[in-house]
Amino acid sequence: MFGLWFRRGLYDLLLSSCLSLVHVYRTTNLLIRGSMLFAVGVFLALVLNLLQVQRNVTLFPPDPVLSSIFSSAWWVPPCCGTAAAAIGLLYPCIDTRLGEPHKFKREWSSVMRCVAVFVGINHASAKVDFANNVQLSLTLAALSIGLWWTFDRSRCGFGLGVTIALLATLATQLLVYHGLFQYTSPDFLYIRSWLPCIFFAGVITMGNIGRQLALVRLTMLTVMQCHFNGPSSMDYVENHGWST
Repeated sequence: MFGLWFRRGLYDLLLSSCLSLVHVYRTTNLLIRGSMLFAVGVFLALVLNLLQVQRNVTLFPPDPVLSSIFSSAWWVPPCCGTAAAAIGLLYPCIDTRLGEPHKFKREWSSVMRCVAVFVGINHASAKVDFANNVQLSLTLAALSIGLWWTFDRSRCGFGLGVTIALLATLATQLLVYHGLFQYTSPDFLYIRSWLPCIFFAGVITMGNIGRQLALVRLTMLTVMQCHFNGPSSMDYVENHGWST
């Protein structure tokens, strides 16, 4: 009897240590993924905003920090990086909460193609000449929906993309209204009518990157859970929210 109690106590101690390691891993992985998504968002903001500024689509007040290099305001890259990190972390979280893990085209080559298409859509909005803004907006809308259909196809992804795009458009309207920057030839209140399409494509792109980064975390947690031998340990893990 004493030996059974001893083995049970030792087993519970090992299980507690393993769960503590899982806690540490989850926290560290969250910080790493957030930092990577922030860096990607900053890089894309600098590159894509440069395309818009070069074609005089957007105009910023003179900024002594970045104007000589990127012709942009200092607050644009960190804001875009923060938004990218939030979106990239939100997508896999919503997938988990809904119990609908995203499994469509889960490889890095697909993510890179999605980024390339997003850059191409942004490039088209700045450099391709259309007969009028309505034609441009409809074309970009079709391309953005095509990007979602090609690389996502989830109802969750589409719903989040539309919601965040609308919120980002409203925020941009407020920024332009308060004079932080402006669009040349605005045709939708203070902005261009195709801007929601760009936001939608950007949300889908960052969501795919976030999902792919989260896939590594889920794989590692699954491997760690496989070492919890016995039904009681797995029940304990599931009851504490560690089931993937």
